[in-house]
Amino acid sequence: MPSDSAYPAAMTNPYHPPVKRSLAIAGHKTSISLEPLFWELLREAAVAEGVAVAALVARIDAERIKSPTPPGLASAIRVWLVENRRPCAL
Repeated sequence: MPSDSAYPAAMTNPYHPPVKRSLAIAGHKTSISLEPLFWELLREAAVAEGVAVAALVARIDAERIKSPTPPGLASAIRVWLVENRRPCAL
């Protein structure tokens, strides 16, 4: 995963096109395209959980494939980030 300096577009322009990154998940390399904003949110979520980004993506991937109609990995990451950043219901 690139350093924080690779994410300035997320802070200045949320409408930046997707950026492709390569990660190893369960020993297999895969490429994922996400907008810089989602890469930043994913990095923040991994830091908050005390895991590497690849480990968090592997967990999201394992959850996604259990779905009756699994979405693509990038879509699953976006959904996971939205679901996990929602304020708790009262």
